[in-house]
Amino acid sequence: MKKLLPAVFALIFMPLAVAGKPITFATDDGAIRGYDPVAYFTLGEPTRGSDKYATKWQGAIYKFASADNLALFKSEPQRYAPQYGGYCAYAVSKGSTATTDPAAWTIVDGKLYLNFSPSVKKRWSKDIPGHIRSANKNWPAVLN
Repeated sequence: MKKLLPAVFALIFMPLAVAGKPITFATDDGAIRGYDPVAYFTLGEPTRGSDKYATKWQGAIYKFASADNLALFKSEPQRYAPQYGGYCAYAVSKGSTATTDPAAWTIVDGKLYLNFSPSVKKRWSKDIPGHIRSANKNWPAVLN
């Protein structure tokens, strides 16, 4: 019985120790490293958000450059939030996750996709539809 106890203990508590990644990639600056997700759509460029205009969504703080952008996000967060929780879209298409660079972005069919770096974005750009199909199949299982 004493030999079985450690095995039973491990089976019960092991799942607690192996937690998945959060649904949204965020740093100390928040989601998208503190950049405004709405600005990618309205200004067409990465724009730093402000602590003054912030909201929490899916476990992460999103920051915005203006009250208008905050209001747009609050009205339709799924429209403006990056796909795959802000993890690298290329990495998700390959079955894993990676952090992202706010400067490595693409909008496809009205959706924001982020990549690890500009060089990874180049790889992503070679077959965006194929990578999106693969990433959609892999998401959110890659978080486990």
